[in-house]
Amino acid sequence: MSKPSYDELLSRIKELELENEKLKQVSKPSHVSSDSQTLYPKVDEYFSLDEYKRYGRQMIVTEFGSLPSQIKLKKSSILVVGAGGLGCPALLYLSAAGIGKIGIIDDDIVDISNLHRQVLHTTDNVGMYKCDSAKKYISRLNPHVTVETYPFRLSNDNAFEIISKYDLVLDCTDAPAARYLINDVSVLCGKTIVSGSGLKSDGQLSILNFENFGPCYRCFYPKPPAPESVTSCSDGGVIGPAIGLVGLTMAIETIKVLTDYYTKDNFKPFLAQYTGYPHQQIRQFKMRNRKPDCGVCGDSPQIDQSTIESNAINYAAFCGKFDPNVLDAKYRINVKQLHDIKNPILIDVRPKEQFQITKLPNSINIQWDPIFKKLDSIDDYLPSDFNKELDEVYVICRYGNDSQLAAKKLIEEFKFPTVKDVIGGLNQWSDQIDPKIPKY
Repeated sequence: MSKPSYDELLSRIKELELENEKLKQVSKPSHVSSDSQTLYPKVDEYFSLDEYKRYGRQMIVTEFGSLPSQIKLKKSSILVVGAGGLGCPALLYLSAAGIGKIGIIDDDIVDISNLHRQVLHTTDNVGMYKCDSAKKYISRLNPHVTVETYPFRLSNDNAFEIISKYDLVLDCTDAPAARYLINDVSVLCGKTIVSGSGLKSDGQLSILNFENFGPCYRCFYPKPPAPESVTSCSDGGVIGPAIGLVGLTMAIETIKVLTDYYTKDNFKPFLAQYTGYPHQQIRQFKMRNRKPDCGVCGDSPQIDQSTIESNAINYAAFCGKFDPNVLDAKYRINVKQLHDIKNPILIDVRPKEQFQITKLPNSINIQWDPIFKKLDSIDDYLPSDFNKELDEVYVICRYGNDSQLAAKKLIEEFKFPTVKDVIGGLNQWSDQIDPKIPKY
């Protein structure tokens, strides 16, 4: 057999390149192209063969409702407010389940401290908007879902325009002001809300304004909690799987609402509470029905679209803000001034768990809540040779908030003549004095 000519080899190479390109298109990852219709042509009015195979294991579950329920998910749209510890697991499973359109609104960016619980975000995406990071993950997971992102905060000015576009809203926020805004606008737009919250190792969820006859958030909480009682994840901490489980239960409830598992005949208002320690459990409590005197969904509502969009309602002012600045400047010093003091008597009022993570040398731990704030005296914690009249006392915490309260108590109740609070706490010490002190 004679050897092929150069032209024949070149022609064969081109044929192989063409075949290879066709194979690439067949096996092309879904995240490479947003045109799923080209890669996965439909075999009927709603689905491609890929979608039948992708969703098949849930369609054969009796409780789910087979093909009609999958079609309902395909035709549905949801808005997820907050792509954090609750929003990430909810988005993960709802996009995988085949929701047709998902909107994500979040003005926060991905931080390293998020990654232990916000499972759609990765180390590579640190610094990216959370909504865009979530979209990036979802597009790789399921090319059949349309994702729209809003990298800004939900506000009185934009809430109606955004929420009105979607069938259902998932409230995955952690601030009371945002919850009231989401609730009021969703009620006025006729949208059901799946609402969740979580902190430390606990969480809860409920379905609000179901089919415009179930109770709303204001029915349960006509008045917001006291600002000083609201603890954020950054202050109180959170166990990743605990908050994740609440997000997953929100996803299940969302599927049940969208597939009409719940009806006006069988739906009963509820509050489900999850606890992770000491033994995991989910308890469900019956909640009262819609309140006739509710300010937004009652018989004579005082809140309407015009009062919100005109900013007549200031949600931040309504919920209040805790102001930790309770000390005069003369009772405060910065970390550089503290650093210049030799062997200071330093009281660290952070929780013991935080004290175990990092601390300054020779500091004394008396956690503000629940110990320090209830003490009648701190004599037992101080050195035996401490002289109240002569020795200065310095108080520090993580950010300089609880330390002010403790210093105020030392001055006003315990009558310590020389007390100083450390501005910015351990966080500023790490920034300005010793970067080896870990920030958490």
